[in-house]
Amino acid sequence: MSATPRARELATIAGRAAADKIAESVVALDVSGQMPLTDIFLIVSADNERQVGSIVDAVEEALREIDVKPLRREGAREGRWVLLDFGDIVVHVQHEEERAYYELERLWKDCPVIDLGIETSSGEGTAS
Repeated sequence: MSATPRARELATIAGRAAADKIAESVVALDVSGQMPLTDIFLIVSADNERQVGSIVDAVEEALREIDVKPLRREGAREGRWVLLDFGDIVVHVQHEEERAYYELERLWKDCPVIDLGIETSSGEGTAS
């Protein structure tokens, strides 16, 4: 099983919105084969708490423009790791220290990486 076209579309929109706010290392993982609740984990990181908040706001606004609202939002108060659950995709916006510590990509290493064609300011993007 692989991520639906709708999930890929949402991940691309969210990933571009995050990259526009200078997110680092935008990575999309197809978790559909491992997790029945969602298709894609989109993981992005930021240098500081303010940038985490800015990225979260940009992702929510971009998806709201196509009438997609988060089902759940967690961690916004702390600003170190915010989870946005949109059903088809779950967006993790992490402070770079949290990303290095929790290593979600390592935990989900058996899941394929989806190439969204997004370049970030660090020159990194999602690979196929």
